[in-house]
Amino acid sequence: MKMTRIVLCTVAVGLLLTGAGTQAQITGTVTNKTTGKPASGDAVVLVDVQASMSEVAKTTTDSAGHYKLNKPGSSNYLVRAIHQGATYFIGAPEGGAAGDIAVYDVAAKVDGVVIDEDVIGIVETVNGQLRVVERYAVRNSSMPPRTQWSPHSFEIVLPEEAIVEGASAQRPGASSLPTTVKLDPDGPKGHYSFNFPIQPGDGEKSTLFQIEYELPYSGKFTFHPQVTIPARTVWVMMPRSMNFSAGAGSTFLSAPQDGIPTYVAKNAAPGKPLEFTVSGTGSIPREDQGAQSGQEAGAPGTQPGGGMANPINTPDPLSKYKWWILSALVLLLAAAAAFMLRKPAAGAGFDGGAAQALASPAARNAALLNALKEEIFALESDKVAGKVTAAEYAELKAALDTVLKRALKRSY
Repeated sequence: MKMTRIVLCTVAVGLLLTGAGTQAQITGTVTNKTTGKPASGDAVVLVDVQASMSEVAKTTTDSAGHYKLNKPGSSNYLVRAIHQGATYFIGAPEGGAAGDIAVYDVAAKVDGVVIDEDVIGIVETVNGQLRVVERYAVRNSSMPPRTQWSPHSFEIVLPEEAIVEGASAQRPGASSLPTTVKLDPDGPKGHYSFNFPIQPGDGEKSTLFQIEYELPYSGKFTFHPQVTIPARTVWVMMPRSMNFSAGAGSTFLSAPQDGIPTYVAKNAAPGKPLEFTVSGTGSIPREDQGAQSGQEAGAPGTQPGGGMANPINTPDPLSKYKWWILSALVLLLAAAAAFMLRKPAAGAGFDGGAAQALASPAARNAALLNALKEEIFALESDKVAGKVTAAEYAELKAALDTVLKRALKRSY
């Protein structure tokens, strides 16, 4: 009887180990979408999100672009492929699904990179400061597709008086999330560069860049925006209690969104005047306050074109950027799933790609929970308002639920 138990236990352990080995192996193919050929010789790394993005397995693609990695446990993992120095991430596949990764050849500058939208959000006036969140949606439509990447991948110009508080970037793709990045001074005062890859867009998706900054404010300030590459639209959003005045040569038109004063200039180009002045005091309302006044945006005469509706081909920046523009806190990601919130001291520096923690783990987790709950509420509101499709809602809701569950586990 004893020998039978030993044999049975040995067989059971062998079966468990065999099953675990099968489940733990990740396989896939890395394809160079620039050439349409397999990407041979590229490094592929398995990183553990919950262990500060540490590398737990590494390999190199063979001549057919294939790779195999052994997953050591049940943590949350990402697979990172490195092609010509640029990195490309996917979530580690489960259940034997293929971990295929698309990569692109890299060039310092490529044709077909433009700004879809430059959104300047005047968030609030407080204690002699004007708080601004500016966000760029940059599309890479290069053919053949290539990644634009260098220390000067994307150059921006801020007011000379700006004190930068934070910068983040987000790759194209529904599963991508914002990560803190380093914003490098570049030339004259107010000129900066992002050292961040601008990958070819997937359909309508763009690389997103965001900057938070403060300006000294005595009740009036004149902006002189400059775009370094062509921009399809430049938006300015501001509190209802403040005043907006376009400068000489500027072509801003009023286009209110959800009751929030919004102005848009189309087809901006380097060197084209975009001057405007804001005056007065106030703050952009939170989601719940904006919803109460949303009907104002559709009132007759408040929309361009005689108030009949939004002009054709005029996108609604609020529906896409509401969370980024209206929130005082920014939800950041260390790589793709490690959420953190940060609010550094004015002028503080940043380590590229590393999110900064709040004062203590408890405070950071509490802030994270509050932000997640607020974002889930905002997502439900957008669903009711028809601002997201069923597919987008399901994908975003699943991602938020997963992060919320993990945050709740850490809080007990």
